[in-house]
Amino acid sequence: MTEYRNSQPPADVFVVGGGPAGIAAALAARQHGLEVTIADGCVPPIDKPCGEGLMPDGVAALNKLGVRVPVADCQRFRGIRFVNGECSSEADFPSSCGLGIRRTVLHQILIEHAESAGVRFLWQAPVTGLHPDGVLLRGELHPARWILGADGSSSRVRRWAGLDAPNDNNHRFAFRRHYRVAPWSEFMEVHWADHYQLYFTPVSANEVCVALISRDPALRLDDALSSFPEMKRRLQGAEHSSTERGGVSMTRRFARVYKDRIALIGDASGSVDAITGEGLSLAFSQANLLGACLAAGNLAAYQSGHRKIARRPAIMSHLMLLLDRHRLIRSRVIRAFAAEPKIFAHMLATHVGEVSPLHLAANSLALGWKLVTA
Repeated sequence: MTEYRNSQPPADVFVVGGGPAGIAAALAARQHGLEVTIADGCVPPIDKPCGEGLMPDGVAALNKLGVRVPVADCQRFRGIRFVNGECSSEADFPSSCGLGIRRTVLHQILIEHAESAGVRFLWQAPVTGLHPDGVLLRGELHPARWILGADGSSSRVRRWAGLDAPNDNNHRFAFRRHYRVAPWSEFMEVHWADHYQLYFTPVSANEVCVALISRDPALRLDDALSSFPEMKRRLQGAEHSSTERGGVSMTRRFARVYKDRIALIGDASGSVDAITGEGLSLAFSQANLLGACLAAGNLAAYQSGHRKIARRPAIMSHLMLLLDRHRLIRSRVIRAFAAEPKIFAHMLATHVGEVSPLHLAANSLALGWKLVTA
């Protein structure tokens, strides 16, 4: 076996990947008294194309990690509005607000909290491999009891651990841009067209985020806006406060998210389509669970809990993608939501985890009856 220099202090937990998922896992581990090191090849703050809306369940999971976003750094939104042509429907979240926040701002807040909690960061330090005693970085062995892969959808840790075998692998394409304009709505808005959506999220008192998700890798925001005259009118002449950035939205599920002393979190452990807006919420919930499982030395409990956490967003993703694929169903559903706002409110409460999936089944029956009698 190759010998590596070992001049580094041992860590209880070594996190590969310094994005929100990795930092959240580090914060959770520190809450249980574990020593944590994070390594990432990038320079912070790390940006990523996304809708930048944090659902109420994600806010609650973030608060549980000891992180509260300052009011000056975000914009609250009270619920979700669906817009399909001339028809629209909206519903408030049951008991709390969502937060719109720039990804870079959120990342910086997480870093500051982690540093205050005693997490050690190694930036511009890509991990090059795993070792029976830890991880390899710049030709040195960094010993650690637990190794967490928080290195995104193309996770090398997942591949090195032999966990890289997804059961599902559907993908769409996402593009995002910010506009310097006052938000015109207290809602996160989803504007529907055939096979693509535009998301509007207020991220400050004078800035909005507009994200496009589609199945067409060549479709861009400026072209998509022509299908949404109202949105185009509101953005007409507004200064672009960021360049258009793109990424891939994946639906992926893995049979296992741990092996021996290695665990995966965030997109490295699987993902749902960005249509749900639940990516960060999933990561923060996984982090709270993982911290407790690491402290107990029981990653098998993380496996079962991870599957449970993913169940509700996966169901909602399938339902919303059904609306994406079928124009007639989408039109009927959104008309039904507009006619019976309580149905939409119950669906939204299920979406953010404030009622059980059994309520989703009951509301699906009510919605089905409404569609039949419409």
